[in-house]
Amino acid sequence: MSLKNLITDWPATELSRAIHARQVSCREVMQAYLERIAQLNPAHNALVSLQEPQLLLAQADERDAQLAPGKASAGSMGWMHGMPQAIKDLTPVQGLRTTLGSPLMQDVVAKEDGLMASRMKAAGCIVVGKTNTPEFGLGSHTFNEVFGVTRNAYDTRKSAGGSSGGAAVALATRMLPVADGSDFMGSLRNPAAWNNVFGLRPSQGRVPMWPAQDVYLSQLGTEGPMGRTVKDVAMLLSVQAGWDARAPLSIAQDGSQFLTLPALDAKHTRIGWLADLDGYLTMEPGILAVCDQSLQRLEQLGCAVEAAALGTPADRVWQAWLVWRRALVATRIAPFLLQPGNRERIKPEALWEYDQAQGLTASQFFAASAQRSAFYQHMLTLLERYDFLALPAAQVWPFDAGERWPAQINGRAMDTYHRWMEVVIYASFAGLPCISVPAGFSDQGLPMGLQLIGKPGADLAVLQLAQAYEGAAQDILQITPRVR
Repeated sequence: MSLKNLITDWPATELSRAIHARQVSCREVMQAYLERIAQLNPAHNALVSLQEPQLLLAQADERDAQLAPGKASAGSMGWMHGMPQAIKDLTPVQGLRTTLGSPLMQDVVAKEDGLMASRMKAAGCIVVGKTNTPEFGLGSHTFNEVFGVTRNAYDTRKSAGGSSGGAAVALATRMLPVADGSDFMGSLRNPAAWNNVFGLRPSQGRVPMWPAQDVYLSQLGTEGPMGRTVKDVAMLLSVQAGWDARAPLSIAQDGSQFLTLPALDAKHTRIGWLADLDGYLTMEPGILAVCDQSLQRLEQLGCAVEAAALGTPADRVWQAWLVWRRALVATRIAPFLLQPGNRERIKPEALWEYDQAQGLTASQFFAASAQRSAFYQHMLTLLERYDFLALPAAQVWPFDAGERWPAQINGRAMDTYHRWMEVVIYASFAGLPCISVPAGFSDQGLPMGLQLIGKPGADLAVLQLAQAYEGAAQDILQITPRVR
């Protein structure tokens, strides 16, 4: 294997070690990744707003100079020193277009970095561009009218998932060593599942978001990490996490706790398998079977896995979720509708969210908030019996990239554009840490993931469980995308 292929195959943790040991230069790393991007991105369309190679190589040379011995150099900036990184196109990066996947934003250049971007830059990454996202980040299929559709790492005819679809595909195809994203309704978990990588939705408040239109009510979406290894996920989380005064509900802990992952005590670990919620969630054939097989790996490690019931009316949770989602999404869409003529340039799913919120009363929203609060308390009781809960990461396999969203599953009509992703709302609604781990493949060679949900604030424990699973699932993880 050539050095360039070796560089892009390395997990991010190994790449960081090699850079700091000066076994490879930051220029060599950048050259390897730029070649990989030029080779694969045209087929997958994962990375957008790419920067000029000479500009990036000059930044890599600066990083090398900082590590040069015997000079009055600055030394290492941090774990991401010299790493190429592309940031999800919902997050502002100074000097780069931040389009949100919307034609209305296609020429907007950010004047400052978002908090997550600034933290990754401070840790030494070199921003090569952005990762593609659906318009306004809505929907678990990455396509928009600005950049087009992002295609699955394992089959370019299929969806990459979303809304962090560009991030997951770039990571899986080795165009990035590690990836960031965000998750409101599975947007770190669904694309991770469909591209055979790890995606962590952190505890609400673990990774503060700024700038933000609202810092009090908007507590369903969060930014977070993806990686090809659990250690990479933990290391990126250590960079992203930590209190910020501009986000008053952020968790008052820094990210240092994620620098090491102690071994899991598997023999005292209880996992409740929620499956399809006793038939409430319709699933395409094969998904439950693949997830069952992945859970057997945890049983072989010594974990106790047993069938569990959600224990509260799932439809009531869904109805409360709809109120919260439409209220929060509508506030994001409303400013764009102030300009006459903009409505025709906004995708129908976004308009549906906005229109559904019109006429929503404070008493209706409070009732949904009370339902959410009751659901959270119920999840606490469930997590007294179990250490973790498990669910599939999606209800369908990756679908044709030309579709907007699945209109039905097994003959059951989906009554909203996102109903087919209902399986991911439980961790989001309760603000619980949840990781999608690779579960296996369909007969057609398409990936699926398993959600592992932890107790409030137990991000470290979720990562420990995922790391234990990773050690037992190497056969799945070694199935890599074919390079065409």
